[in-house]
Amino acid sequence: MQRLADFLDGIARATASIVRWLALVMVLVQFAIVVGRYVFGVNSIAAQESVLYMHATLFMLGAAYTLLVDKHVRVDVFYAKAQPSTQRRIDIFGHIVLLIPSMLALAYWSWPSVRNSWKILEGPISVGGIEAVFLMKSLIPAFCVLLIIQSLALLIRRYLPRPAGQPREERA
Repeated sequence: MQRLADFLDGIARATASIVRWLALVMVLVQFAIVVGRYVFGVNSIAAQESVLYMHATLFMLGAAYTLLVDKHVRVDVFYAKAQPSTQRRIDIFGHIVLLIPSMLALAYWSWPSVRNSWKILEGPISVGGIEAVFLMKSLIPAFCVLLIIQSLALLIRRYLPRPAGQPREERA
């Protein structure tokens, strides 16, 4: 089971190692847009939309890695002061009852929109924009799949029973 968890974690790590560069590219493109607009009086709707696309991609595909390294937003009203056994129960409940079902529901309900968008190769958000809204909409089911995979990896690694003598991985 440990190898399966490592493989599933590897998916989030590989995805993050690719999309993390979008943060730098996004900043550079936004800087170029501002300089172009205010220094040279040049504007490009496609360039502006590219920042939106990069931001969406970075957020949606980087969410699983954020879950992997336990840097996601957490409401620590009770969790921070709870005993490790209580934290374990909260995490299991969160993954099994909240995260996985909500990602399945989001994937299910968004799929018709994604499918239709691909069917017509949905065009730009704005006139003169990037003609690939269908790609951005595809990030929604990808987000869901990546979070489900990472949730399963965390459940396997941290919460399934282990053979005697095998230590449980602690949080980073």
